Amino acid sequence: MIGSRLQIRDATAADLPAIVEIYNASIPQRMATADLFPVSVDSRRDWFDAHTPYHRPLWVAVTDLQPVAGWLSFSSFYGRPAYEATAEIGIYVHPECQRQGVGRTLLARAVAEGSLFDLRTLLAYIFAHNTRSLSLFEQAGFSEWGYLPCVAELDGVERDLAILGKRLQSC
Repeated sequence: MIGSRLQIRDATAADLPAIVEIYNASIPQRMATADLFPVSVDSRRDWFDAHTPYHRPLWVAVTDLQPVAGWLSFSSFYGRPAYEATAEIGIYVHPECQRQGVGRTLLARAVAEGSLFDLRTLLAYIFAHNTRSLSLFEQAGFSEWGYLPCVAELDGVERDLAILGKRLQSC
């Protein structure tokens, strides 16, 4: 159980092994990532370095019992300057901490503080069969903005991808 002491802070380089461990734990379930094999800490260093506390943060949720209970990343969308005010959200939660409010707390903070990073739009790419994640984002005010049928193949099964979005500021 998480307990009442869930805190969110900027990730540090010392957190990277735990971040990768949580990410790798999600791979076998075929619900949250299109990676098919575990990734290494070294392979994620450039990704980690692309996140800064003032531009595209990477947050970790910590508890009394779990040094890294989950994490959330803001990643640049499409890599072109015109999309600078848009970020993709990624959330991963330690298997022992799932369904205890970690993801919900991280996402709520991202929505509340996204505009502090000059963001106007948040996006999430979620496999259509991942109903828990779809529900989490919908409860946070995201709605379906796109749907890509049969774009991923996981263990011989073609999977659809839902694109969810939320505006933080009006158009």
